[in-house]
Amino acid sequence: MGSLFALPTALLGFFVRLGWVRSIALFVGAGFAFAATISLYSGISAYYASPPVALASDEFHREHKELELASDGAFGKFDKAQVQRGFQVYSEVCSACHSLNFVAFRDLKQIGYNDAEIKKIASDWKNQVPSVNPDTGEAATRKALPSDHFPSPFLNETQARAANNNALPPDLSLISKAREGGAAYVYSLLTGYQNQPAELLKKFPDAKTPPNLHYNPYFANLNLAMPPPLTAEGQVSYADGTKPTVDQMAKDVSAFLVWTAEPNLERRHAAGLSVSIFLLIASVLAFFAYQNIWAETKGKVRASGSAAPKAPAKAPRAKGKAGITG
Repeated sequence: MGSLFALPTALLGFFVRLGWVRSIALFVGAGFAFAATISLYSGISAYYASPPVALASDEFHREHKELELASDGAFGKFDKAQVQRGFQVYSEVCSACHSLNFVAFRDLKQIGYNDAEIKKIASDWKNQVPSVNPDTGEAATRKALPSDHFPSPFLNETQARAANNNALPPDLSLISKAREGGAAYVYSLLTGYQNQPAELLKKFPDAKTPPNLHYNPYFANLNLAMPPPLTAEGQVSYADGTKPTVDQMAKDVSAFLVWTAEPNLERRHAAGLSVSIFLLIASVLAFFAYQNIWAETKGKVRASGSAAPKAPAKAPRAKGKAGITG
């Protein structure tokens, strides 16, 4: 290894003796600056020679609508009646294409269902759980149990794409966390289907929505493979008498998908509140303890000087009382 660095070290020593090191460093730095300048000039020239092409999605994409849910904010709690309505919308509409791989039937107890209701929901679920026949060893299916996760509507990705024009329906368990805007994005998407604006087609003639796609300005590229899932009032019949408008169903299923993504949200909020209160009380007690412990020490004078250096005007008088001269 010594011989490997011998030549560079010798050359460096030679240049040091000649006083060339600073000159070489300046030369190398000038070379880097020149290269950076050429690169910057090339980039600016390319930008003005071939400016970026405007896209329809840049101009016509909309930010999500505003949505207020009971679970919002630091003290938010789930509206269990709304979450149950959202589960009904999911089970009757969305579950035909979308899975809930990270949610088990027994988790529904957190939103107000009892054990008997959960057992019936699992048993009556439209898709059965993949299993194996213990007698033959062949693939089979069985009715779901409360301990099972919600079964996927498709056996695999290939079947899912074949049923949806080669589009893969995403799992909805964490969708409100996986998309910017969360529940507001889901709500906006469900209520945002419309015909392409004439202004868009006039300005971008090549941006016409392709066959089997659907225009939705709240989707990133404006064209969505999923057809409108909520199409008419009364598509779902609510047992609690809530009017099932498209807007209401979209809000309810959005609230449900917040719960699937954060089933422990209420406990997390409660824990955060408890910790905040504890820290506040501890801070107040620490302040009073500080005041009590140092109350008699602050004004005292030591042989080396005042214990309160910020009050030099009191120092001579305090020294006189303590019998200290000088």
